[in-house]
Parts: sequence; structure tokens; C-alpha cells
Amino acid sequence: MSSAAQQLPDEPVPSVAAVPDPPRQRDAERTRAEILDVATQEFADRGYAGARVDEIAAKTSTTKRMIYYYFGGKEQLYVAVLERAYKRIRSLEQGLDVEHLDPVQAVRELAGLTFDHHEAHPEFIRLVSIENIHRAEHIARSEALSGLANPVLDVLGRILERGWDAGLFRGDVDALDVHQVISSFCVFRTANRHTWRALFGRDMLDAERREHQRRMLGDLVVAHLTAR
Repeated sequence: MSSAAQQLPDEPVPSVAAVPDPPRQRDAERTRAEILDVATQEFADRGYAGARVDEIAAKTSTTKRMIYYYFGGKEQLYVAVLERAYKRIRSLEQGLDVEHLDPVQAVRELAGLTFDHHEAHPEFIRLVSIENIHRAEHIARSEALSGLANPVLDVLGRILERGWDAGLFRGDVDALDVHQVISSFCVFRTANRHTWRALFGRDMLDAERREHQRRMLGDLVVAHLTAR
């Protein structure tokens, strides 16, 4: 169904012209945030097909009816989860202050930020993996996600420009190449943690090896950029 009115025929739909008072607005924001928190874990754990709105509602302080009111349906809720997850990492990337650093240290900082985020949010990695199973069909239809790739590429592009101007970086790589290298390492480390440990007896998220792996990522990126 395409609208809240269709989903909830027995509930009045608030006028779009009505402006909620601040307390009610805050309550709505808290409710939406709670639903998204629970839905994130459910979709990450069970996949899009396996997650159930009933289960999500049961783990919140709201109802299935209210989930449909706020989001419209399961697919819209899933897309909202993806949008929030991607916006979180993009916001961190945009907020990273590296202009005062030399280009080599700046790219290390950006790589380290991605490393830290992906380790702290394994649910993000699972959501991305699930969306790839669906061939990115939900992301492709999201207007909110269509421009979210630009911030990290803008940050990387500025770092590369400074590196080229200083004669530090090779000229045959672009921002997307570097983003691919960083993402590949960070996603692999989190997504394949359990199979890697089962096969090789090493936990890639072992706290004792964390700084070694974080430094290794930085070394790989810098080596790639400075190779001649």
C-alpha cells in the first residue's frame, strides 16, 4: 500500500499543515529512532526477507500500526535503515578535519576513521552484504542515497590534489580507487571474521592485534599511492 491512509484506514491522518508542538515532535523523533534501532538489528540479523515487522514492533515500546504510520511498510522501513546507516559514516567522513595535515597523514586518518567505524558497526557491514544479495535494488530507488557517495570522494579528492601538487602521490589513481582499497580491507576484516577464525585460527578483530591491523591498512594505502 502506498500511503499511511491506506495502511491505517481506521486512524485519522494528521493534516500536513499542522505543526506539532515541540514535546510531541520530540516524542515522534524518539519513537522513529527507537524503531530504526531495533529494525537495524533485525534486518542485519535476519536479512530483508527474514525480518518481520511484528517482531520489530514487539521489541519496541510502540506498535506495528505505528511503524506503518511512520514508515509506510516493511520495504520503506528497510530503506530508512539503510539511509541512516550510510548517512552515519558519510557524516563522519565529512566532519573529518584533515586540511591541516600533510597528504600522507591525511589519507591515514581517513583510512583509520573507516577502520574504526566498520569495527564499531558490524551491523552496517551485514546490511551492505544483504543489500548486495538483493543487487542494490533498494539503494538504487532511494533518492536520499543517490548522492551519499560524494562526500567521501570529495574528501579524498582534496587529499589527492594536495598529494599530487606536492609530488607525493602517483597520478594514475583517483578517489574511487583509494576508497575501494580502504573499504575492501575494512569490510573484509569485519564481514569475514568468523570464517577466517574458523579456517586460520586468528580473530581479525582481536583487540591485541587491532593497532597492528589499523597501521597495516594505512601502510597499504600509502604504499599504493606512493608506488612508482
